[in-house]
Amino acid sequence: MKISLGPVLYFWDRKTLLDFYARALETPVDIIYLGEVVCSKRRTLSAADWIDLAADIARCGKQVVLSTLTLIEAESEIGYARNLVERFDGMIEANDYAVLNMARAQGRDICAGSSLNIYNSATLETLAQCGLKRWVPPLEMSGESLQAMLQNMARDSDRNRIETEVFSYGRLPLAHSARCFTARFLNRPKDQCEFRCADYQDGIPLFSQEQQGLFQINGIQTQSFAHCNLIPHWQLLRDAGVDIMRISVSSPGCLQQVTHLKSSMTGNAISIPLAEQDVCNGYWFGEPGMVSLPALQGNL
Repeated sequence: MKISLGPVLYFWDRKTLLDFYARALETPVDIIYLGEVVCSKRRTLSAADWIDLAADIARCGKQVVLSTLTLIEAESEIGYARNLVERFDGMIEANDYAVLNMARAQGRDICAGSSLNIYNSATLETLAQCGLKRWVPPLEMSGESLQAMLQNMARDSDRNRIETEVFSYGRLPLAHSARCFTARFLNRPKDQCEFRCADYQDGIPLFSQEQQGLFQINGIQTQSFAHCNLIPHWQLLRDAGVDIMRISVSSPGCLQQVTHLKSSMTGNAISIPLAEQDVCNGYWFGEPGMVSLPALQGNL
């Protein structure tokens, strides 16, 4: 299996972003996703900057994928996405079907993000005809459902052309809204947010009345409070037919999960330490997403 580094979901300044990707090049990650996927107002790097960075990373031997916005609401956002697709000749991660159509028109290789909500093999087969080369299943899809779907696809030649990538570590991006929750939290209008989400490098936690962590606010994005962690279960993912495990970081200095996963895959790690106290993995096992089950061998 390969290891990918998902797009940064938070609003980091330019230096922090560039330093982060420089460190990422020193890790055993195979694929690096670039681009803004949460809010079009976050313009730390321009379209030209992302494309130049992609070229630099590709020269270092890593595969680069350019990700696009998950929620497109304005004509300007459509124009920005079209600009990226037309200028970048590598794989595009489409997080909205409008971008998938743009990428298809340009003849680009396409990765379908989890927000496209692909739940059956018929949809995958249809999208394969549009240039789909990789897909990320919906976050709530269980390992059992995924395995059954891939086995069904294996009967068709299209399965051999589509890679499966599973969100394996990080705060789960559960929902996106036209409303900016960070601005609302600070009693500011969305159009006058003053980019205050930059003050919260990993979002704003939300707790229940019992002080249980529930969600993490990240602009228009609602994330899980706990970090999904399927790293100890990588063998189950492999056996289910997963080709790529995606790591999504919540801190500029947090890249050790890539090394832990790679070491485990090569048999050099006895145990995999957890960076956070709060972890979850319930969705993979067909349980509520907040549940955390221990590493088990054998059954999905």
